[in-house]
Amino acid sequence: MKPIKQDNPLGCAVACAAFILRITYGESLNLFKNGRNKANSTGFLCKEIIAVLEQIGFKYEYKHVNGKTKKKIRRLNSIVFLRRSKRYPRGHYMVRSANNRWMDPWINFPNKEIEAGYRGRLPERPIYGILEIE
Repeated sequence: MKPIKQDNPLGCAVACAAFILRITYGESLNLFKNGRNKANSTGFLCKEIIAVLEQIGFKYEYKHVNGKTKKKIRRLNSIVFLRRSKRYPRGHYMVRSANNRWMDPWINFPNKEIEAGYRGRLPERPIYGILEIE
């Protein structure tokens, strides 16, 4: 599947949800409460992403990434939140794709000409995993 780029500075959660739901970024943005404003100002919490996925019928939960959950984040359609750092001052969401790579909705951050792509490895330590409930 083609990667989905974020169209807003803090819209990585929106792009990850769109990727899982197989819809456009704009359609995904409309599913988030106060989406357009948050995608430009504060970003989104894990529970807000889960609420959107549940609207469509998916069952997800979020967990702190530790020894028990580290392998689970590698499952198809798992979303991770990367910790805040110098590289990602506000943190960053990425989603695991069918090609066993990470779909990054802003792979060339901080370049303003946003591009999406795939990564073999996470560029930063994940602190939360949004995992499908089996």
